[in-house]
Amino acid sequence: MHDGDTRALVIGVDGGGSGCRARLADAEGRVLGCGRAGPAAVRLGVDRAMAAVEQACRAALIDAGLPDRVLGNADAAVGLAGLRRKGAIEQLMARRHPFRSVRYFDDATIACIGAHGGGDGGIVIVGTGSVGIAMVDGREIRVGGYGFPISDEGSGADLGLRAIRLALRASDGRAPATPFTREVMSRFRDDAYEAVSWMDGATATDYATFAPLVMQHARDGDPAARRILGAASEHIGALVRQLIERGAPRIALLGGLAAAMEPWLPPDVQSLLSPSQGDAVDGALALARRAAERN
Repeated sequence: MHDGDTRALVIGVDGGGSGCRARLADAEGRVLGCGRAGPAAVRLGVDRAMAAVEQACRAALIDAGLPDRVLGNADAAVGLAGLRRKGAIEQLMARRHPFRSVRYFDDATIACIGAHGGGDGGIVIVGTGSVGIAMVDGREIRVGGYGFPISDEGSGADLGLRAIRLALRASDGRAPATPFTREVMSRFRDDAYEAVSWMDGATATDYATFAPLVMQHARDGDPAARRILGAASEHIGALVRQLIERGAPRIALLGGLAAAMEPWLPPDVQSLLSPSQGDAVDGALALARRAAERN
């Protein structure tokens, strides 16, 4: 392809809180280039999020050996973390963009479509947060995922919150102390008011840093850690079961804690899980191709 080529292109973008990935393909689905950029979550502000999206797209063009102006030939589908925040989609639609066309989606939506090759199915994401989402007969079904601390049960942040609560109870004698609760308190120099001070500025990501500690001690047989992880697995299992009950034919478990959580899920839930067929950028590309076919 040369600089004057006006062939239609598609771009799929996955914009998350830890980074942004873009993939450029031709209309037949052949991947031409890939690019990355910094965080693109809507909570960072629409302008900052879209600056990262466009940077990742231009990096994909460089990878493909194409000039910036070729973006004007591309139909884009952009998945963004936090898109459901009030006013976000209106701000995005009002913003100028360099593409031939662009459509915006929640990042969980593109992950779901990618996981099932564009077909019907559901995903349960277990990372810093948690959510269940499915596509069934063209309808999107969403369960949970309203944000920590009011929701996101079974997530890394939720594990951390439960760990600190239990450690505080153990530290003043309201629950049995174990190696796990003692290690949690050691993070705060065995001072409950250090935990209180930490809490004042802690984010969901900060709470989630305690999740590996829960996992480690649960594997080592610590009863307190096992109780926390057992409760979390029931919450994740409930998301899976609810999506199945509402018509999802298959469920994939995704997210940074998915592999660690899966062995702790109830056996009936494990039997409902299927491997993911693709990633979130694959889902965005599938949506971009549908837009290109309509344009």
